[in-house]
Amino acid sequence: MRAEEHKRTSRILELVQMIAVAPQRYLRRDLAERFEISERMIQKDLEIIRHGLKLQLLHSPEGYYFEKTPRLPALQYTFAEALALLLAVQAARQVSGVGSAELAAAVARLEALFPPEFTPLLRQTVAQPVVTAQREHRQQMLMLLNRALIEGRKVRMVYETRSRGGATSERVARPYYLMPYVRSWQLIAYCELREAVRMFKVDRIREATLLDERYHIPGDFDVDAYMGTGWGAMRGGTGEPVDVVLRFGPEAGQWVAEEHWHPSQQAEEQPDGSVLFRLRIAAITPEFVNWTLYYGCRVEVLEPESLRERVAEEHREAAGVYE
Repeated sequence: MRAEEHKRTSRILELVQMIAVAPQRYLRRDLAERFEISERMIQKDLEIIRHGLKLQLLHSPEGYYFEKTPRLPALQYTFAEALALLLAVQAARQVSGVGSAELAAAVARLEALFPPEFTPLLRQTVAQPVVTAQREHRQQMLMLLNRALIEGRKVRMVYETRSRGGATSERVARPYYLMPYVRSWQLIAYCELREAVRMFKVDRIREATLLDERYHIPGDFDVDAYMGTGWGAMRGGTGEPVDVVLRFGPEAGQWVAEEHWHPSQQAEEQPDGSVLFRLRIAAITPEFVNWTLYYGCRVEVLEPESLRERVAEEHREAAGVYE
């Protein structure tokens, strides 16, 4: 019964949006076909919109339309609040997968709050994102997954697994959490195929379809506990955590110490200006090795010895390429 109530509520909200966006476009039979239900059921939904939501819904030979929609009250911000919100929204446009027309309209509306003298400066803060096929696909997947989270609906998806040479598999997932990572997004979801909570890279979801089946996120699910002490998007393992000690040169040390990389990190400046960077992670992953290699000769691995040897070997091989 609860699932049917959720389904109908979702349908009514979608009906309101469809009619508001495209007035006099949909007849009752069009809506019935769209939602694959009877015209009688659609009529009941329309009555809820009229009398329950108290929206002035009318119809013409071309279709339904609202005589008037409610105006939301205008929000007032202090100068500092408006500037902080605008910068946050502009930054969101650069997160790969976020860049819809609605967000662009929100940016323009926020910019309009400021005096004309600010316009050139505000528009220089963040460049326009480059639209690519990958970005558009990512945005479509994120919109669908966010809708699944809001409505508590399962998702059937075709997922590409790089570890098996690009093989794809079809699986049903129950989305638990979406998080941006580096220049992409990760989905944490219960996979019915594996019967366990798994992490999926959104870019590898080739196709996705919302299902009518409902689910609930377990009350004891905690994303921080799930991620554990892993580095980056790699989950913490079940083995003994590894203590890592790195010595950064003065300049690189300041860069590293200023950022939050891991909950366990500790940075200690030395008398010569170098920085000792300590952390305790679940395992030494290729991702962590690459992060260490990024700093080149500006970092030295002190512990553990296995990581020191691994990084040294990578540097030797790299030097060999240039000889």
